[in-house]
Amino acid sequence: MNADFSRSGLLSVIFFLLTSPTVRGDDWAQWRGPNRDAQSQETGLSTQWPASGPPLAWKAEGLGGGFSSVSVANGRIVTLGDFDDGNYVVAISEADGSPVWKTKIGDAGGHKKYKGPRSTPTVDGGQVFVLNQHSDLVCLNEKTGESLWSVNLVERFGGEMMSGWKYSESPLVDGRQVICTPGGSDGTMLALNRETGEKIWQTSSWTDTAGYSSVIIATIGGKRQYVQLTGESVAGVDTDSGEVLWRAEREGKTAVVPTPVVADDVVFVTSGYGVGCNAFVIKNDDGTWSTEELYANQEIANHHGGVVLVGAHVYGSSGGVFRCLNVTNGELAFEGRSVGKGATVYADGHLYLRGESGDVALIEATPEGLREKSRFEQPDRSDEKAWAHPVISDGKLYLRDQDILLCFDLRAK
Repeated sequence: MNADFSRSGLLSVIFFLLTSPTVRGDDWAQWRGPNRDAQSQETGLSTQWPASGPPLAWKAEGLGGGFSSVSVANGRIVTLGDFDDGNYVVAISEADGSPVWKTKIGDAGGHKKYKGPRSTPTVDGGQVFVLNQHSDLVCLNEKTGESLWSVNLVERFGGEMMSGWKYSESPLVDGRQVICTPGGSDGTMLALNRETGEKIWQTSSWTDTAGYSSVIIATIGGKRQYVQLTGESVAGVDTDSGEVLWRAEREGKTAVVPTPVVADDVVFVTSGYGVGCNAFVIKNDDGTWSTEELYANQEIANHHGGVVLVGAHVYGSSGGVFRCLNVTNGELAFEGRSVGKGATVYADGHLYLRGESGDVALIEATPEGLREKSRFEQPDRSDEKAWAHPVISDGKLYLRDQDILLCFDLRAK
């Protein structure tokens, strides 16, 4: 570990906590929400919608093209989008969707017909951290949009991806560290100093190419660690030193996208293209780490929309079917048809499934069977797949669809 970081790290963390804006409890300031588990802690949300859906509070335009979702923090909404002259970070008002600032960070473009960025910004301590499709990792001032530093993961840190769909990871901020996954022979996972963009550590002993998943923080075996999934394995990394604590081989195909889920000492992962899901129990015997595969099956083969852990079960789409699986034994609790393949988040006892068609379903979070309570068809649909994950913050449901963002009021009336 960098010696300067060791000496100054604690003081800098205290400084950030004392001087930076406080993210509200109902904010959704990063990928998959406060804990990166696609769960909102809000209550009092409506459980029945009219056929047209919950009331539309406002609609914003001018966000650019692409598949990025949004982050909501401190009265602002931040996302990424492609415009004719390049790739931009865009901030709008949470109150009414009006423009706040817009900053160019790189080139436009993408892979084949799927152009534009795919990741979600992270807002923390007065700063915004973004990773675009071309591996430009940028730190900006949250209030003004001023670019503070920028690094390219391929050029600077030897980044290499498992396939050609471009970088899709959402950066993780943890104290003074920014965590991301360049992949490649220089090291799969990387920690940067949030103030300067300089390297703190890189996992030279773990050199998988990068997939499209995002890092989470978990405490397993009494040890706080970063957990990440690639196209070759799933691993846990010490948050301070970057030491690889454990690694379990797990082969993916084409594009490995969903974020891992951790239930105590069990790590659950899934991906599409016929791979399915796996669960590993992670053991720490006085500093000696080991992994054991609990199961591997096809019950959930999630393409990109992720799964949500509620109690002892994970919920998510597998192809066009919505499924519920016991996380510890891999047994299927139920399967059923809803709005098709899509992305899932949880709030107030219910699952919100956004199909790539644009339809949204409200499903009761119970392993007893598929209980769809309501659904509606998203208005103002683009011609692209609705791949941006839904967001729930401060009683609002946000649906990004290329250049537009729709804000719906979920408060029970």
